[in-house]
Amino acid sequence: MEVLNMFIVHESEKEYRFGDSGPKYLMRGPRIGCGVVVLKPGQDFKGHFHKIMEENFYLLEGKLDFYIDNKKVEVETGGFIHVEPGETHYLVNNYDKPAKAVFILGPYTDNDKYE
Repeated sequence: MEVLNMFIVHESEKEYRFGDSGPKYLMRGPRIGCGVVVLKPGQDFKGHFHKIMEENFYLLEGKLDFYIDNKKVEVETGGFIHVEPGETHYLVNNYDKPAKAVFILGPYTDNDKYE
């Protein structure tokens, strides 16, 4: 009998870092980290970088301004942005509607966030 190592998680089972907004992980390793982030109008997520992991964002709703090494990039619903290791990235919602994005980090490495 084949043993599957899969698992299923529903977003409602996890909590946002800031109550009803911010990031929430759906999976942390062993190979990737994946979750969702919600930023309400005016909210931001502190600039940081990773030495090992790349990070990718796919916008499900709304619009966000990403500052990649201080260069502004506007990403809206349906947009995808890739951030290489070593690139500082800062997210801010400068718009009048909440924004929601999926984020994927890999190869997942604990303690690879530097502010």
